[in-house]
Order: sequence, then C-alpha cells, then structure tokens
Amino acid sequence: MSCWYNNTAPDGDIAVSTRIRLARNINGFPFPARISDEQRQQVNLIIRKAIKNKDFAPYSLKYIDMKDVPQNERLSMLERHIASREFVSNSDNKAIILSEDETISIMIGEEDHIRIQVILPGLQLEKAYEIADNIDNVLCSNLDIAFDDNLGFITECPTNLGTGLRASVMFHLPVSESYGDILNLTKSVNKVGFTVRGMYGEGSNAAGSLYQISNQITLGVSEKNAIDNLRVISEQIINKERKLQNNLNKINTEDICMRALGTLKYARKLSSTELIELIGRVKLGINTGAISEDINPIKLLIEGQPYMLMKTYGNMTEDERDISRAEMVRNALN
Repeated sequence: MSCWYNNTAPDGDIAVSTRIRLARNINGFPFPARISDEQRQQVNLIIRKAIKNKDFAPYSLKYIDMKDVPQNERLSMLERHIASREFVSNSDNKAIILSEDETISIMIGEEDHIRIQVILPGLQLEKAYEIADNIDNVLCSNLDIAFDDNLGFITECPTNLGTGLRASVMFHLPVSESYGDILNLTKSVNKVGFTVRGMYGEGSNAAGSLYQISNQITLGVSEKNAIDNLRVISEQIINKERKLQNNLNKINTEDICMRALGTLKYARKLSSTELIELIGRVKLGINTGAISEDINPIKLLIEGQPYMLMKTYGNMTEDERDISRAEMVRNALN
C-alpha cells in the first residue's frame, strides 16, 4: 500500500507534511464526551450511510469499526499520523474511514462526532484543503451538521468554533534548532495566531528536529485567510532553513551526516529515539548533498516506530524491537 510518506512533494526537503483537519458535529446528539453508547452507534450508522453517496466514489473510502482493529494496528495509526492519540487510546464505539492511500482519514467519535483529515507530503496546503473541503461539502449536504450563523460550526471545544479548521505543516529544522532559533520562531508565530508543537502535535515533544506549526484561531477568520497566512509563514521558515543549510561547513556536515548513515547501515540494535535522531541527520545530509543515495528518511522513521514494527512482526519486548528496527533499516539501506 502506498501511504502519504512514500511520495516526494514540493518543498519536501524542509516541509515534511501538510495536514488539514475539519471538526464537525451532527445536530440532535450530545458531544462525544457526554454521548451514550447507543447514541454513538446511531451517529456511526448515520455517517456510514452518508459516505455511500456516489460523490465519495472517487476517494475509495473504507469504513472500519475500531473495535475490530488490534491494539498494535490502532496505535500504529498514530505513528502514521492518520489518527490522534485521543482517538486510538480508546476504541469503544469509534470508527475510522480511510482512503486506500491513507491520505484521507475521517475519525468518528474523537473530540467531535466527525474529524475530517487530509495529510499530504511536503507543502501542499491548498491541495489538502481542497480535498478536505470537497469531502466536507458532501457530508454537509447529506447530514444535519451543527452550524450557527454567528458562531460558525459548533464544536465541543470552544477553541475550534467557527471554521473548525486546523491547518498544520511539519518541518525538519535541524540547523534552526542548532542555532537556538526555535524559541524565537515560537514567539513570532504566536503573535499571529499560530503555535509550534512536536512531531505528534499537541502535548508532544520535538524529536529529530521535527516541528509542527498550526493555526490557533478558528473564529472570526476564514479558512482561506488561515491557510494563506500559514503558507506565508511556511515559505519564510523554508527559505531561512535552506539558507542556513547552504552556509554550513561542508566537511563538518558531511562528517555528521555520513556517521549517522553508517550507524544506520550497520547497527544491530536501534532504539526509536536513536532512529529519530539519526534519520534527522541523514535527511540533512540528503538536503545538503552530503548524501547522494536514494533514501526516503521519513518512510524509515515512521515504519521504525514501535507499533509499526509490532503491526508487522507481532508483539515484541523493547529489546526485540530494537533488534528488528535495526534489521529493517539495514535491509532498506544496503
């Protein structure tokens, strides 16, 4: 199966991925935090019927009851960035709708009744939003979606009122990070209604020099303005990181990056933390030309995560995972 991280994309050297999320709720039902099991099942059925609309046919969507998904597979969805931590932590009466390539995922029963998500590689804000908006339009035409003329889309959390839109871009910023610029970046984007988070969004820490930037304001601003603003910020971040990378000492950069690649090629044990750090250096090497080999570092990073490994190879101890992870990486690189 081809997933979003298997493909190259515009500005993919610095912008790892683009994600659009839309929060929606159905009139006549409590929010998920207060909904009964019977009502959850009703919501699931209503949405399942709605996606059978012929307008959804081009997306090849599949409805999946989360109760039928093994734990390792559920948690691997978080590692592939197609579902949230809150969603996969409890599967009771929840469902997910996926496109074949997993660029589209619709979580049913997360914080809101419906969370439409589109994730694409690189910087593709307009394309990701277009897909999400098309899906949203079909759903809204087939469902009684909670909407207020003054407040916009009604959501469980007041911070999502209005557009219900969360647009984010994940960046690989190793040199900006090494120069201590992330704090300044955080302060700058906060002033214009955006926030900086780690690899897995809210509540996660940064690892491997990966950072997500997303909008905080959904009320009183249009979807287009939010996306336009994020694009401007993204282009500034990309240009700055590229400039910093171009000015690096060539020999020092080659040494750091090639050492990382050598470790990945020959290590017999790799922890997930070590993998993330080494992959970050290899990606820098690819960007700067220090490494010329055909490598997809983000694919290795994601497929080397704990539950992605156990989804493939079954339950393992941490030590067994470290051995399997190193073998998987060696096989991919040698």
